[in-house]
Amino acid sequence: MYNLHAHTFLSDGDLLPSEVAVRYQAAGYKAIAITDHADYSNIKTVVKSIVEFCRRWPKDSSIIKVLPGIELTHLPPEQFKPLAAYARKNGVRIIIAHGETPVEPVALNTNKLALLADIDILAHPGLITDADAALAAGRGVFLEVTSRAGHSQANQHVVKQARKFNAKLILNNDSHTPENIITPSKLNQVGLDAGLTQAEIDNIYKDTQDLIIKRGR
Repeated sequence: MYNLHAHTFLSDGDLLPSEVAVRYQAAGYKAIAITDHADYSNIKTVVKSIVEFCRRWPKDSSIIKVLPGIELTHLPPEQFKPLAAYARKNGVRIIIAHGETPVEPVALNTNKLALLADIDILAHPGLITDADAALAAGRGVFLEVTSRAGHSQANQHVVKQARKFNAKLILNNDSHTPENIITPSKLNQVGLDAGLTQAEIDNIYKDTQDLIIKRGR
């Protein structure tokens, strides 16, 4: 099982990156990404810290794999392209954009302009439009089905749109606290509750594994 959306105290999480990794391993996960929130105010320091942490994390096959990531959050939409490019150039492997969740004030056209940047995952994209779902499918960007309270309100809509346009989906925790680190079986249930079949979830795991292999090189 994998979770490519996790926060630490480098942004608004409660735990050190090492604590997050250890807790995910104890919960039964094989790989995670540390994806702290960033904008122009902190991206240099957050990217440097996460990349350095992941570079020094043990590479033993018995230990959980940790990928360096970032979540570009509440940006003026035109800033997604330059900040995604900066993160990728400086060693970030998994780039998430904070999508148009129904429970926060997010700038208009965030989903569209984030999808046009070099991102891997559009997190909690809310009531994503046909045009943006088709754009995600065309660009190979994963649309997130999330366990996080509030953001998860739109999970069923995201699944419907992904099916309609053959977009890729990913199951993520979006964890900030120890309590948010749910077991793989509970994350699987989030997918079922969103209307996915177990066969579809199994395909999501395969696609996620492929992304980890691609970005982990």
